[in-house]
Amino acid sequence: MCAVRRRSWSVAAAGLIALTPAAAWAQDGARPADDALLDPGDPLAPMPELGLDWPDLQADPADPTAPADSGVQVAAETRYRYRVEGMDAIWTDLMRQRFNEASSLRQGENKPANAAQLDRRAREDAGLLDELLRAEGYYDAEVQTRVEAAAGELTVFLTAVPGDVYRFAGVTLEGVETAGGKADELRKAFAVEPKDPVNADTIAAAEANLRQRIGREGFPFAEVGEPRIVVDHATRTATLAVKVAPGEALRFGKITTRDDRVFDGKHVQEIARFVPGEPYDQGSVDDLRRAIVQTGLVSAVRIEPVKGTEPGTVDLAVRMAPAPPRTIAGEIGYGTGEGARVEASWTHRNLFPPEGALTLRGVAGTREQLAGVTFRRNNFGQRDRVLTLQATAAHLQRDAYQADTLLLSGTLERQTNIFFQKAWIWSLGAELAASREQDVIVATGEPRIRTYFIGALPTSLTHDGTDDLLNPTQGFRLGGRLSPEVSLSGETFGYARTQIDASVYRPVGERLVIAARTRLGTILGAPRDAIAPSRRFYAGGGASVRGYGFQSIGPRDVNNDPIGGRSLTEFSIEARVKAFGNFGVVPFLDAGNIYTSPLPRFSGFRYGAGVGVRYYSNFGPIRVDVGTPINPQPGDSRIAVYVSLGQAF
Repeated sequence: MCAVRRRSWSVAAAGLIALTPAAAWAQDGARPADDALLDPGDPLAPMPELGLDWPDLQADPADPTAPADSGVQVAAETRYRYRVEGMDAIWTDLMRQRFNEASSLRQGENKPANAAQLDRRAREDAGLLDELLRAEGYYDAEVQTRVEAAAGELTVFLTAVPGDVYRFAGVTLEGVETAGGKADELRKAFAVEPKDPVNADTIAAAEANLRQRIGREGFPFAEVGEPRIVVDHATRTATLAVKVAPGEALRFGKITTRDDRVFDGKHVQEIARFVPGEPYDQGSVDDLRRAIVQTGLVSAVRIEPVKGTEPGTVDLAVRMAPAPPRTIAGEIGYGTGEGARVEASWTHRNLFPPEGALTLRGVAGTREQLAGVTFRRNNFGQRDRVLTLQATAAHLQRDAYQADTLLLSGTLERQTNIFFQKAWIWSLGAELAASREQDVIVATGEPRIRTYFIGALPTSLTHDGTDDLLNPTQGFRLGGRLSPEVSLSGETFGYARTQIDASVYRPVGERLVIAARTRLGTILGAPRDAIAPSRRFYAGGGASVRGYGFQSIGPRDVNNDPIGGRSLTEFSIEARVKAFGNFGVVPFLDAGNIYTSPLPRFSGFRYGAGVGVRYYSNFGPIRVDVGTPINPQPGDSRIAVYVSLGQAF
């Protein structure tokens, strides 16, 4: 039997076997003299006290009558198990994970091994366990190894005697006082105190936190030395010292770029959340780096603080590697009431620098055809502000109407995205449309064709208090949309379309989220029949009342086709159950209706129910919902299927 013992000279206290990024070293005595160093050409000296205490395998231990020299043969290779003893009181999940990932015995367990292999693996794991214990502050730890044989099976034991955990007697940040009034904040950031255990992970985290904090406090050229630990075995304590050279606290200067192939320094400044003259903050620089990458126009970005051209400032030198600017996209789908649909688009994301994208888009479907061109400038004068100009020509065939429409529109909006989810988003827009639409006279069912010239000023404001854009599990959303419109069709008249959407999400345990939503809409200022069919409210479909066809709920004409209305009420509730792995099940109940009155009502609901399946991918949930109408109108299908990315609401 042998013990793997500590050496009495310099031993890593953090960063042992590359377990942590820290490079701190414990010094507990004299290092070996130069003449004690090994010559690579010398033969290996004997290594006392290393190796397994190998059992006598010549006799069968299961047969007490067998003589010791009976010559029972054991195969040159045999299977084995291993056990770790003495660690139950101090194992942490991280320690166990690190041991399991690096253990030689674990990798070969239940596989044939010979004596030499077992000896090597046991010694490696004993050293690994000793290093893990030292990283946790157990500097007097000893690990012993042995092998036991029973019924022809070998078990390798690692027995640890941790001893007492060492604690810090003193912690010093040398030079931190030169940070002036911010010295106390830096001391707090290095959250290691006297009497704390000498723990490598704690030291590494404190060092990383100090480096981050010193940058956030305005010191771009600060230097933080490696932690130095001196261990005293007599008192079972240690001292920790870190040299800190904060340098000068500076303010942001200008932003420069090496070339303007992607965009120039002026546009980078528009993306930044800081302006020249503000105190330097490394967190703001990191945020800018992420925002530049998120544009999709660069494959890599480097932001380097450099001495500013103005006294007391630090300039930022930005280097960007362009990413491929062109994108071709396609989409194929089918929806009940919407028919089959194929969409293709070509986009150059930086045809008009900076971030001026041009998109050509086409749709070919059984009930929709469209051709359009869109100009879009991201980060327009300010971070996350988007200018969009669009021209489209479309033919739509719905159960309620047919429309041939030419549309010119422009929108200025503050957007949200999965990288930088915003609490508040808004949009201001303008639309000019010429639409030739066919519907029927409600009383007689006779078809008619009317041409509308419409001008609109749509605006919206939404508050998002949820924890995730595509898959919220808690919080709420509340949004409103107002669109004053003027319509010319024989005579000129005005009206206002208003819609309010609200949703709430409540977790129940770890595997269930209850989600509910409501939608209310109204059109004031004009009778329903005067309003273009394409501008009325409709209900039914995957984003409305599931179980019903697209836009199929509400008043109908003599041909049993929907005619839309001036007000809308919808409710939905669903239980999002995480079933197993990345899959979930979602039973749901929806309700809603369309009314001819200007104000929404809370009666005469059409109900739909069903169940959905969710696959939670890395970029958001993929949903498949199957619904059925509970109180259908004549002609409604008994089953409706919806497929999309993201939750229903």
